[in-house]
Amino acid sequence: MEKTFSISIHEGKPIRCKAALCRKAGEALVIEEIQVDPPQAYEVRIKILCTSLCHTDVAFWKLDSGPLARFPRILGHEAVGVVESIGELVDGFNQGDVVVPVFHPHCEECRDCKSPKSNWCSRFCDDFVSNTRRYGMASRFKDSSGEDIYHFFFVSSFSEYTVVDIAHLVKISPEIPVDKAALLSCCVSTGVGAAWKVANVEEGSTVAIFGLGAVGLAVAEGARLRGAAKIIGVDLNPDKFEIGKRFGITDFVNPALSEEKKISQVIKEMTEGGVDYSFECIGLTSLMEEAFNSTRTGSGKTVILGMEKQMLPISLGSHDLLRGRTVCGTLFGGLKPKLDIPVLVDSYLKRELNLDGFITHELSFEEINKALDLLVKGETIRCVLWMDK
Repeated sequence: MEKTFSISIHEGKPIRCKAALCRKAGEALVIEEIQVDPPQAYEVRIKILCTSLCHTDVAFWKLDSGPLARFPRILGHEAVGVVESIGELVDGFNQGDVVVPVFHPHCEECRDCKSPKSNWCSRFCDDFVSNTRRYGMASRFKDSSGEDIYHFFFVSSFSEYTVVDIAHLVKISPEIPVDKAALLSCCVSTGVGAAWKVANVEEGSTVAIFGLGAVGLAVAEGARLRGAAKIIGVDLNPDKFEIGKRFGITDFVNPALSEEKKISQVIKEMTEGGVDYSFECIGLTSLMEEAFNSTRTGSGKTVILGMEKQMLPISLGSHDLLRGRTVCGTLFGGLKPKLDIPVLVDSYLKRELNLDGFITHELSFEEINKALDLLVKGETIRCVLWMDK
């Protein structure tokens, strides 16, 4: 891609552009002309090059009640772009930089951001309600009638231009293809990070992955790179099995074909007592419990990546916990975005990290509802939308 970007004639001024608005839960997104205000202090306005759809976008698209059901809203949080202009007090970013916006904040200043123990940001992580990170409900978007448009996850990438706080922005090498870079904004980072940072999968270990969507396949890729000896994929869709082989999956379990046996029992029989690591990537309490029960007594570790839609509790045997099994959850795979995403980019450029196979469809931005339909029907892993196609 071009490594230079001319000085924006809109610097310090509003920009009018196209965006896909969600005006009502579950209804088709509407392509409209909107106004994107200039960035304020600690913010950057970026031109989106391409974006993709994630199941989290679908979940909030369907959400019709509660404090997080807001309309009109610009969804989207997995993307890549270039810096168009910067606000005051912004260091480390310049016009023309290739950047990845990330829903998970990394302020680099708080106690937790400075700690190697986790990727939590105690300064910002607890706020899921605001539109803009440092300005509360202040919006940078307005529709044609001048009404405010709600942001989404501090990214809102279903727009030709968006404004992102620097705590949610990562500068990357322009050498990586932009469609591959977009995957690092959510799914690949979450899955690979869970295998590397949270589970710390080691060579020769055994792994079970519940759900072979983009995140589950990324977990497999992370485990493959760590040298796992056996990687078991669990999914109801038999087509996912062939795809999974590209990412190191060695064995497959289709719950619909396991007869009367529980999945955990099947996995224990396959591994002589259970896997070293299990990953739940769907968000169902029943599968979280099965993932835990499929791990090895004494040392098995379960990592929860899927978000339970109803926020239901899970039930684990206290005796099993006392015997050494552990379970933990993670957001963004335990990665610190500004530190770890460049590492993933470098791994791809060295031809170590495999990003081929995630993108199954490519469409123009105007075809966003077709992409949404493909994802809802389970007919795509990742569909990339090109802004200028």
